[in-house]
Amino acid sequence: MSELILNSFIQKKRQQQSQLAILIDPDETPIKHLTHLVREACIAGADMFFVGGSLLTEDNIKTCIKTIKAQTDKPVIIFPGSVTQVDESADALLFLSLISGRNPDLLIGQHVIAAPMLKNMELEVIPTGYMLVNGGKPTTASYISNTEPIPHNKPSIAACTAMAGAYLGLQLLYLDTGSGAEFPVSQKMIRAVRKSVDLPIIVGGGIRTPEQAANAVKAGANIIVVGTAFEEDISLVHEISEAVHTQNFSEIE
Repeated sequence: MSELILNSFIQKKRQQQSQLAILIDPDETPIKHLTHLVREACIAGADMFFVGGSLLTEDNIKTCIKTIKAQTDKPVIIFPGSVTQVDESADALLFLSLISGRNPDLLIGQHVIAAPMLKNMELEVIPTGYMLVNGGKPTTASYISNTEPIPHNKPSIAACTAMAGAYLGLQLLYLDTGSGAEFPVSQKMIRAVRKSVDLPIIVGGGIRTPEQAANAVKAGANIIVVGTAFEEDISLVHEISEAVHTQNFSEIE
């Protein structure tokens, strides 16, 4: 199975180049508006698109993926909230294991169900350690996963969790406060995870300003994910993209 996208993440990390991913929730973004959103994101310099959500009530993920791919050749990566969010028209899928929680179904249960389907698809599958972090209020992700997020002020827990994920063989780490969070993952926590592992780090949830995006990169994030902020103000993606792509990794403390 191809590892082109994972290898590109690793290469960008080595080159100290941060990237911006736009998260599209098929339920929250009407298909009739999606073409304009994708075009605007591409003009702004977005590097990739994530598609998925903690809870999808409409069966339009395939249409969403195809609509995005009709507008751009940038990678379209599934960010699945469940085994139903799998479609081979995407370029890759983040095979998420919720290592911050203690729900066995999201550690391995759903993966067993998805594995035979994925084996027959021409879809790059990327083993990803998903770490849910407290972002100030309960989110759909914490409710649906039935898990407690990592406390916002406990970077050591996040660092140890990340190390465990790396020893288990996971290839990416995704720190997320969830859609609609009041604030993003702290610089202190990102920095602690960065010092503990050498894997590419994705950070999302609660990032609504260029300053927040730049701070996450400065602390060690390799890929910044923006979803809700982009949906609320499409022009904001230009400023966030500039902040992500111009931040200097050499400033990491």
